[in-house]
Amino acid sequence: MKLDALSRHPLAHLPTPVEELPRLSKELGVTILIKRDDQTGLALGGNKTRKLEFLLADALSGNSDTLLTTGAPQSNHCRQTAAAAARAGMRCVLVLSGEARPRDSGNLLLDGLLGAEVVWAGGESRESALRQAFETELASHHRPYLIPYGGSNPLGASAYVEAMREFLGQGVPTDRIVVASSSGGTQAGLVLGARAFGFRGLIHGVSVDPTQAVLAAQVANLANETARFLELAITVAPSEVIADDRFIGEGYGVLGAPEREAIRLFAGTEGILLDPVYTGRAAAGLLHMVRGGEMKPGERVLFWHTGGIPALWAYGSQLAVP
Repeated sequence: MKLDALSRHPLAHLPTPVEELPRLSKELGVTILIKRDDQTGLALGGNKTRKLEFLLADALSGNSDTLLTTGAPQSNHCRQTAAAAARAGMRCVLVLSGEARPRDSGNLLLDGLLGAEVVWAGGESRESALRQAFETELASHHRPYLIPYGGSNPLGASAYVEAMREFLGQGVPTDRIVVASSSGGTQAGLVLGARAFGFRGLIHGVSVDPTQAVLAAQVANLANETARFLELAITVAPSEVIADDRFIGEGYGVLGAPEREAIRLFAGTEGILLDPVYTGRAAAGLLHMVRGGEMKPGERVLFWHTGGIPALWAYGSQLAVP
């Protein structure tokens, strides 16, 4: 299949482990497993490393000298992009939303250590500032390679089609996968990979920010674009996408009591660290569903850990235990 012919630039420690969480499972009454994509290895790991293997290979094949992308100030995607650029000997320019702020904690600190130049969008939209940064790079005689928000295009999503094949090859029976979903690339790849390789369980995307209708359409559209890109005769309808928006709380990046409890529970029972923005929210959704009877005793639930650990330090005052 075309997936096997795609070029990759090795960055990730693969395959990532699948582990059972026995103490958490005992507490919840449901078997909880975890896929450790927080352990992909590039600058403290995360799911974007898989996407960047494909995206970086494409950038290098076109003789680009700069990786250019965008995200929130504590973007895990931006931190991993900066690390990928450093590994490849390339420049990196990150367009971050909002006004300039101190770069002394979390992912912002790491962006600097990894050598990335940061452009603050200020009052502009991230997309407008990204286009302007691209033109600036061209005018400066650089050769920028533009990576979309979250690395979520058909090439990036293809990495999670491959990740689903990797997971199925690990032979771990699973009834449901729970994963944080925002830009949609990871979930789109998993949904498409499930159809391509015969996974019959549910893929339960927990929205970090978009509403159900927006995220379901986004994931389905990207899954279909990726299917065409990979020459797979598969079509995904928005109605087939689980895009659960019940746990958005006060919005993107706003740490609430559910996330705080989930982070402390995973850490205190299993020594597993979650981040405040993505995995903490997805885990809070998982806990709610188990406690509400949506997941039945005997069900085997896999939590796909997408990383994000450096953001913990940016939320230190909100997470500190009295």
